[in-house]
This record gives sequence, C-alpha cells and structure tokens, in this order.
Amino acid sequence: MNPTTSTVPRRAVVLLSGGLDSATCLAIAKQNGYVCYALNFDYGQRHRSELAAAQRVAQQLGAAEYRVIKIDLAGIGGSALTDVNIAVPTHLGTGIPVTYVPARNTVFLSLALAWAEVLHAQHIFIGVNAIDYSGYPDCRPEYIAAFERMANLGTKAGIEGQSFKIETPLMHLSKAQIIREGVRLGVDYASTVSCYSADADGRACGECDSCRFRAQGFRDARVPDPTRYSTVME
Repeated sequence: MNPTTSTVPRRAVVLLSGGLDSATCLAIAKQNGYVCYALNFDYGQRHRSELAAAQRVAQQLGAAEYRVIKIDLAGIGGSALTDVNIAVPTHLGTGIPVTYVPARNTVFLSLALAWAEVLHAQHIFIGVNAIDYSGYPDCRPEYIAAFERMANLGTKAGIEGQSFKIETPLMHLSKAQIIREGVRLGVDYASTVSCYSADADGRACGECDSCRFRAQGFRDARVPDPTRYSTVME
C-alpha cells in the first residue's frame, strides 16, 4: 500500500515538553484531525518533572504514542537548564538569556523529522512563539522556515515529493490567547509544568522567566491559574 494514499490517516509528530505551550499545540493538532505521535526528550535538563507532565498530557489528550528519546545536551552545557553551575535567572535581563540551550530546537526538530519520515507523517508541530517568549533565536519564524526548507532538501521523503511542513500554530499568539485556546480545547493546565526550576513534584519556583510569562498569561486571559507554586506569586 502506498503510504500517501487517503486510506492512511493523517499523522503528525508533536514535540511535547510537558509545558503549557506544547500541550496546547498537541490539542490543536488533535482538533485539526491528526493522529498525533508525541515526542519528548530526556536531554539532561534540570527540570525533569516536565517528563512526567508530558506523559500525563499525552495520555489526557489521546496521543497515539508518547515516546521519550534520551540525549545528553548536559554533556555540552552552556545553559542554565543543563548546567547546575549556571543559576537560573529570576529577573528579565537583556539579550538572549542563559536559559537558552544551544541548538536545542535544531536537535529536537531533526529527531522529530526522522520519526516523521519513518511514520510517513508530513507534519511536525512545535509550540514555538515569537511574542511572549524569552528571545530564543530558534523560536523565530525565520528559523522555522529555514528548517522546513532543510527538511525537504535532506530527506528521502522530501526528495520523492512527500514534503514536510513544520506547523507552528502558536507563533503569533499571546500567552493569554494560547491559554484561552487551550481552555476551549479542554487542556488541563494543572497537569503541565513550565518552570525552569520546578522541583521533583512539579511545583514551580514562581520567579523564573517561564513562571512569570505563564502567570501573566493566566491573569491576562482571566483564567484561574492552576499552577502549584512553591512561592507566592506577586
């Protein structure tokens, strides 16, 4: 059977970190009729409770499969998220923050592309955002467009005409808009973990950039924040 025929369901690989954005992205992919294969990474991150969160979200939202690939970005270091000797900042600075993980989205998208090719899935969803974010270079529309071009140049499927599309449904949404969309789609945000310094039980620090963007998003959306914080949010 030709895998491109209409008898095969539309499949998508969805990068699922366990955070607010990626959970909403999975819900959107499901709403759009995709059979979703959720992919996460145990990459040496210090906030490992996100792995359990992603598994909960994948189950709740009915992913066809949830897979975790182990890689060692901590062996490279260079980020507060992978090196315990670099402190997670508690205030917004200027420039690209130390929570940027070198080439993380390039690595993640490359492995998602490989799995998509195996699955005959032509769509890869990633919850990057260019509005309420920390300034990471690999979250910009220009980066996504460049990766998509590479994906179609460097794969057997792409050369044979089964082109890949990198889907970024959250790219131009504010955090409040993302939350409202997720609520509409039934995302249980209490199951998600966004904090850069979450403890083993998934309680958020309430001080890092990610916590502050998340908390402000719930306030702006006028939606009760279900996050379990280890400190009282201002």
